[in-house]
Amino acid sequence: MGRQSSPRVVWLVLPLLIACGPPGDTSSDAAAQAEAAGPATSDPYDHGFTEADYPRVIEVAEDVYAYEQIHPTGGEIITTVSLIVVTPEGVLVADGQENPEETQRLVDTIAGMTDQPITHVVVASDHGDHTGGNSAFPPGARFLAHATSAAILEASAANPNRPEGAPPVVVPTDIVGDDTVLELGGREIHLLHLGRAHTGGDLVVYVPDGKVLFMSETYLKHIFPAMRSAYPSEWVAMLDRSLEMDVDVYVPGHGVMESPGVLEAGLVSFRDAVRAVVEEATRFHGEGLSAEEAAEAAAFGDVERWSLRDSQKPRAIQRVYMELNGELPG
Repeated sequence: MGRQSSPRVVWLVLPLLIACGPPGDTSSDAAAQAEAAGPATSDPYDHGFTEADYPRVIEVAEDVYAYEQIHPTGGEIITTVSLIVVTPEGVLVADGQENPEETQRLVDTIAGMTDQPITHVVVASDHGDHTGGNSAFPPGARFLAHATSAAILEASAANPNRPEGAPPVVVPTDIVGDDTVLELGGREIHLLHLGRAHTGGDLVVYVPDGKVLFMSETYLKHIFPAMRSAYPSEWVAMLDRSLEMDVDVYVPGHGVMESPGVLEAGLVSFRDAVRAVVEEATRFHGEGLSAEEAAEAAAFGDVERWSLRDSQKPRAIQRVYMELNGELPG
C-alpha cells in the first residue's frame, strides 16, 4: 500500500483478544475484565505511559488504526482518540484533534504510514476537542457530518464574535443520514447515527471487515459521563444498540487504548454509569431536590474515581434535570 516509514509507536491489539462474555454482558467475567484494566482513569500516566510514548498508533484491524494523543482538559490529563482507515484509494480519518498543531501531527503521522492521501474526514463529534484542528487536513478532503453537527459547525463559523486569531471552522461538505455506507478502496465503511448521545449529532464509524466500531465521544472510557450537550436517557439507549452490534473492537473517543476485551468491558461500565446518573438524578428530581442539591447528594461508587468527576458530575445532573423538565433542544 505504498507505506513509507513506520509510525513512532505501533501496538498490535488483535493478538490480545480476550473473551469477556456476550455483547452487553454485565456478569462477573465482564467485571473482572474491567478490573484487569488497571487504574479506573483516563490519565495515561496512571497507566504507566509517559509523554515520550505519545502519540500512540494502535492497529486494531488490518489497515485500521486508533491514534491516541494526550489531551489536557478540566485541570486533568486524558487522551483523545482518532480513527484511521488506510485503503488503496485514500485514507479516511474519523475525528481530528483539538487544534491545528495536534491535527497536523496526526496528518504527518499518516504520511509516515502510507503515500495515500487523506480523502475523507468524518466529524463524529462536533465538539472543539475533535474539530478544532480540522483546518490542518489537506485541501480537497471531504468532511462528512450528521445534519445536527453540520448546523452547529456552520453557526460557529458564522459567529461574528469568534475570538480573533481562532483557527477557522471547517464546514462539512457532505451531510450523512442514520446509515451511510462508503466504498473506499474496495472496503466498506459504515457511518451510523445510532441515536442522540453526547452531542446530538453523534456518528459512529463501523468497519465490518475487522469488526471495528469507532464510537467517538459516545464512549468516554473511565471518564465521568460528560453531558453538557447530551441527551441522557437517549444516550443509554444508543449505547445499548452499540453493544448489540457484531463488534470485536470498540474504540472510545477518549481514554487509554487497551485490549479488545478490556475496551468492551469499559464500554459496559460506561453504559452503566450513564444509566446510573440518569436514574439517580431522576430519583432526586422526583423528591424535589434542586440540581445542585442532587449533585451533592448523589454517589456513584467506583465511578466517583473516574477522570473529570469534579467538573462533569454537576453538569450531568443538571442536564438530566433539563431533560426531565422538557428543556432540551428538539
